[in-house]
Amino acid sequence: MEAEESVGLVGAGRMALAIATGILAAGNVKPEEIIASAPSDNNLCKFKEMGMRTTHDNGSVVKNCTVLFLAVKPHLLTNVLVNICPLVTPAHLVVSVAAGVTIDTLESLLPQGCRVLRMMPNLPCTVLQGASVFCRGTHATTSDADLLKGLVSACGLCEETPESYIDIHTGVSGSGVAYVYLFAEALIDGAVKMGMPYELSKKLVAHTLLGAGKMMLDSGEHPAKLKSDVCTPGGTTVHGLYQLEKGNLRSTVMDAVGAATDHAREVGKRLRPHQGLGQR
Repeated sequence: MEAEESVGLVGAGRMALAIATGILAAGNVKPEEIIASAPSDNNLCKFKEMGMRTTHDNGSVVKNCTVLFLAVKPHLLTNVLVNICPLVTPAHLVVSVAAGVTIDTLESLLPQGCRVLRMMPNLPCTVLQGASVFCRGTHATTSDADLLKGLVSACGLCEETPESYIDIHTGVSGSGVAYVYLFAEALIDGAVKMGMPYELSKKLVAHTLLGAGKMMLDSGEHPAKLKSDVCTPGGTTVHGLYQLEKGNLRSTVMDAVGAATDHAREVGKRLRPHQGLGQR
């Protein structure tokens, strides 16, 4: 990728590192063509170790890239955008990964006509097995969408969706990673309780989750069908499933997705569009 198509990241937390790792793995951008900013060196050292440029100045990031990822916490984003807005040009493609922050809000804080994409990745992008969705702003083009997909292609699945799906994805795949870890922890603890060593339990559970996910993707079957295939009449699996159903696992997980989705939407409501800040 040419220098004029270099990548910048405002924010250097786990998600920013995951995105940068995926971009490098895709092979279209060299480490020296990526620049990341953060207030301190605490997180930037990881970027430096991978050969990327770093700075404490958000403005330097904007000046040295055209694909700009906004990877800061939602409550910090307004101030960040107000400060960098004068530096954003028509050459920039701005990609926000801030949970809950809508296209309307982003466009109200950026120069008029700015090309904006709203993206929500998840943390397994770090190991190139992520699940990401994105939507286009008013002025973003098909070419912009294709550029983003090309940059993060190595991160895992990346789908363009309506904006209304973004917060749901946050509740399902963004936060859902933690739900899966909680379930994995419970499976491991169950095995340990029954007498299996922890390390062996952890390996078996990790491969169980990995295999189950691959079977879902490869078979195309509904999870209910796959679940039924494991069960035999009066067998061990159906006895275990009975306990999970008795404990309301299904409705609890559905409620967790709803709670996380609702919170993402609340964040968006608190950060309503600001008229007159970026539209100039």
